[in-house]
Amino acid sequence: MWLKPEEVLLKNALKLWVTQKSSCYFILQRRRGHGEGGGRLTGRLVGALDAVLDSNARVAPFRILLQVPGSQVYSPIACGATLEEINQHWDWLEQNLLHTLSVFDNKDDMASFVKGKVKALIAEETSSRLAEQEEEPEKFREALVKFEARFNFPEAEKLVTYYSCCCWKGRVPRQGWLYLSINHLCFYSFFLGKELKLVIPWVDIQKLERTSNVFLTDTIRITTQNKERDFSMFLNLDEVFKIMEQLADVTLRRLLDNEVFDLDPDLQEPSQITKRDLEARAQNEFFRAYFRLPRKEKLHAVVDCSLWTPFSRCHTAGRMFTSDSYICFASREEGCCNVVLPLREVVSIEKMEDTSLLPSPIIVSIRSKMAFQFIELKDRETLVEGLLERLKQVHANHPVHYDTSTNDKDMAGHTSPVFYSTSICSDHTFGVLEMVSCHSSKEREDTIPPLHPGPLTAVFLPSGSQNPDSRLSREQIKISLWSDHFVEYGRTVCMFRTEKIRKLVAMGIPESLRGRLWLLFSDAVTDLASHPGYYGNLVEESLGRCCLVTEEIERDLHRSLPEHPAFQNETGIAALRRVLTAYAHRNPKIGYCQSMNILTSVLLLYAKEEEAFWLLVAVCERMLPDYFNHRVIGAQVDQSVFEELIRERLPELAEHMNDLSALASVSLSWFLTLFLNIMPLESAVNVVDCFFYDGIKAIFQLGLAVLEANAEGLCGSKDDGQALMILSRFLDHVKNEDSAGPPAGSHHAFSSDDQEPYPATDIADLIRDSYEKFGDQSVEQIEHLRCKHRIRVLQGHEDTTKQNVLRVVIPEVSLLPEDLEELYDLFKREHLMSCYWEPPRPAAPRHDPSRPYAEQYRIDARQFAHLFQLVSPWTCGAHTEILAERTFRLLDENADQLLEFKAFVGCLDIMYNGEMNEKIKLLYRLHIPPALTENDRDSQSPLKNPLLSTSRPLVFGKSNGDTVDYQKQLKQMIKDLAKEKDKTEKELPKMSQREFIQLCKTLYSMFHEDPEENDLYQAIATVTTLLLQIGEVGQRSSSSGSCSQECAEELPRSAPSLEQDSVFVDPGKTPQDSRAFPESAEGDWTVSLEHILASLLTEQSLVNFFEKPLDIKSKLENAKINQYSLKTSEMSHQPQPELKLSNL
Repeated sequence: MWLKPEEVLLKNALKLWVTQKSSCYFILQRRRGHGEGGGRLTGRLVGALDAVLDSNARVAPFRILLQVPGSQVYSPIACGATLEEINQHWDWLEQNLLHTLSVFDNKDDMASFVKGKVKALIAEETSSRLAEQEEEPEKFREALVKFEARFNFPEAEKLVTYYSCCCWKGRVPRQGWLYLSINHLCFYSFFLGKELKLVIPWVDIQKLERTSNVFLTDTIRITTQNKERDFSMFLNLDEVFKIMEQLADVTLRRLLDNEVFDLDPDLQEPSQITKRDLEARAQNEFFRAYFRLPRKEKLHAVVDCSLWTPFSRCHTAGRMFTSDSYICFASREEGCCNVVLPLREVVSIEKMEDTSLLPSPIIVSIRSKMAFQFIELKDRETLVEGLLERLKQVHANHPVHYDTSTNDKDMAGHTSPVFYSTSICSDHTFGVLEMVSCHSSKEREDTIPPLHPGPLTAVFLPSGSQNPDSRLSREQIKISLWSDHFVEYGRTVCMFRTEKIRKLVAMGIPESLRGRLWLLFSDAVTDLASHPGYYGNLVEESLGRCCLVTEEIERDLHRSLPEHPAFQNETGIAALRRVLTAYAHRNPKIGYCQSMNILTSVLLLYAKEEEAFWLLVAVCERMLPDYFNHRVIGAQVDQSVFEELIRERLPELAEHMNDLSALASVSLSWFLTLFLNIMPLESAVNVVDCFFYDGIKAIFQLGLAVLEANAEGLCGSKDDGQALMILSRFLDHVKNEDSAGPPAGSHHAFSSDDQEPYPATDIADLIRDSYEKFGDQSVEQIEHLRCKHRIRVLQGHEDTTKQNVLRVVIPEVSLLPEDLEELYDLFKREHLMSCYWEPPRPAAPRHDPSRPYAEQYRIDARQFAHLFQLVSPWTCGAHTEILAERTFRLLDENADQLLEFKAFVGCLDIMYNGEMNEKIKLLYRLHIPPALTENDRDSQSPLKNPLLSTSRPLVFGKSNGDTVDYQKQLKQMIKDLAKEKDKTEKELPKMSQREFIQLCKTLYSMFHEDPEENDLYQAIATVTTLLLQIGEVGQRSSSSGSCSQECAEELPRSAPSLEQDSVFVDPGKTPQDSRAFPESAEGDWTVSLEHILASLLTEQSLVNFFEKPLDIKSKLENAKINQYSLKTSEMSHQPQPELKLSNL
């Protein structure tokens, strides 16, 4: 165990210890008298001393000391009761610390670093032990308090777990604490008087990997857009990495991959995620992937046990997995024996008498008169009780109908059944080898049109068949082998799945059994039996509906295996249409995607129409998750995994083809279509056989085998085009000796008649090679690689979205591309922060990757106000938030309460880079409807300052002291402006007096704290007076004489007194005369944009203010630093969700 370092002097130790190992900084010692064969006096004395001491005072026989070179002071940092225990600590020090310490120049710093690390390990060990005994140990609560104090996140940011570790800054490690929360990875260090804080959102992580550096053998590297961070010296690095991987995966899928978000309810409540939940989720995902079960299946228990395997006449050790609807078994030895028992097939679960030979046994009986014996089950009572409860629930939800009329006859062998189950559901029975013809099957009476009753190959044989006698002979041999296998290993979905059955599948399933075995291997047979009439109802509901999906389906129907006779007539086309349309109706999230037609066509060749539908469900929803959606994320993830496997298993080929993504143009279709449109059909169906038995693993290993077979040609290829031609020709000439179809021929465009015949490859040989050379990849390894590469693929899509948005925006603004990129990151982060900590609001939907690029991220009024405060140059103190609200209303042209990045940047571009007239026009528009509303905050403040009073004569001072009266020239100025106005531009409405007052207030606020503040105030007062006079002149010229006279008299009477020297009334106080500007006068008093612009141009200080260059880079730097603190401050002051801004 690790010890709290305390200094000791070895010269006072009376030689009680013997040094076993030593290095520059550490010494491993053994206590004298322990492990000595001899009988030296010193050893006997020390041994006797230790023996008579109380057990609490006894000294551990082994210890490790920290030694500072050149010092006589040592510090014990670890002790152990056995040599093995102390060697584990020594190994950890060598691997994690020894190489690091050389970077320290100061010996005291080195000692402080080691002591700090050991203390952190002690604390982590303590917290781990407490966590085992208590749900929320005191240590975790202490860590939570420190996490909240150090990072000041809102309460919604839940801490999941924490670890002691080092963060590397160059060659220097910083000892500290790593905090993993639901949305962020945080690191805190206070070492040698320096504080370090790191906050990395999970959605910013582009790569998460285990690596090594020159000092350490094992580190965790976090890669973001601009930086790499290395973390090391964990007590349990494997555990930390798995938790990190889970959190990154969960967060990215929740926030960036909403196409499949609804399919995984575990991700919908991030505030409920705990470390234990993440571990359970990882185990649950492995369970579903390993046995290829539905996503809704929830794992309840995993227990070690042994299963009686009659074919080997012994018990096979492994693990039992129990879930909502299944009991599964996997042997410890990979591929030795797997069993899948749907509870629907289970008749009884019974406890047997406990004996020495059969400890804690249970018997699970199924309806095909088989029984499975499990022994060595821990906590058998609780396990059986839970299983019986779920068994009762399953049978209550899906009642089973028994048909015993033919059971005795079948079991006696009169019909030699290959498939036997007493479960008869709807019109699906498994009892004969021969395929049922369309004339002998009973048609559905309640569905119009009738479903095709049998596989299409039973009616439509491919043209150019080989010698039927030889084909029949080979088929009968295969059927005989399978029949023998069924007798020994079982014939239903509950069969023992061993290496022997994998070899039979690799040889190719007999055509007469293919569809039925696909149903069993994929467990689609359970879905089929559990949903009688479901498909027929779907067909009836979806038939005749017309939408975009059905149009796509119709367009692809005649492109689906057009060379096969089954799809050269309406029978096959109609069946394909019904299956695809029904599935699109069942799962509108997926709907229809290209390549689904190819797969469904092949399924219809070997299975009945309803069976083909459930096979399609199994493939799309659990065997190839996330493949068939808008962005085919699942296929891209597997493509990325495939590239890594190429680098690992075929390094020479990977080295020659520097850019493996060039293979994606051909290999992506291998995954999407399972080689069905790549190889001749008669060969590709053998690949599908392996896929239904082994899942995606079969496609990975076959792809590697194809590349290895062509490695020499690929390495000799001059360019990517030649490499792709080599692969296409090879795959086009993969033949199937056992096929009923014509020999494999050239159906691609890469061969010519002048070339010599291309050598053919037998599909059975290719599949056998793939299993022998590349079949050692486990499901767990593949799922780990998928998790790793899903991060990269999702971030790749985010980068694509970003580049497409920027490509559209860059030509339309004057901001630099690098500034636009930072603005986009701020814009996106503002959206994501609301997803982190705020409940969903109707006006702010989640990120939707199915929308056009520019619309994927949008912000609402509150989020816009945060960004406006951070990056806008028009900061107006307390008035800023009001201006932000008006800006948002102006930019929100469609009034959906959401704003896109393009509109946000366009507004900023005017503020920073626009000409003066553009800036004034924007300000003008911000103070007229729709930006300014009747209910606008602070929109009722009247003018109070006598400088702005219309009763004062309009005069401008001159340098010589003379004054010039411009009153007589106002009418002429208005006429001149009207002539100069650009008639092509849409004229903006004139501004009323109330709106003009708000514009003045904004201008006064903008000048606050400006270096030329006094000059600007004087200038704007002068301009305001001028504009008020312009408004009066316009009012008088457009009014009748009597009305004009009344208004002229009213305005002076309502003007404020000269004692009042503030510009505007305090918003918190009610003005004494609310009718400072009568409605009659305000209705007629107006000024135009041209008036305001011309007036502002008369003051050079105002011109300088609006034309001075503005630097956005400093604003962006401050925004990156303060964006989080602004959000957390806003949430702490106003937790309730409102669209209006709160005071910050």
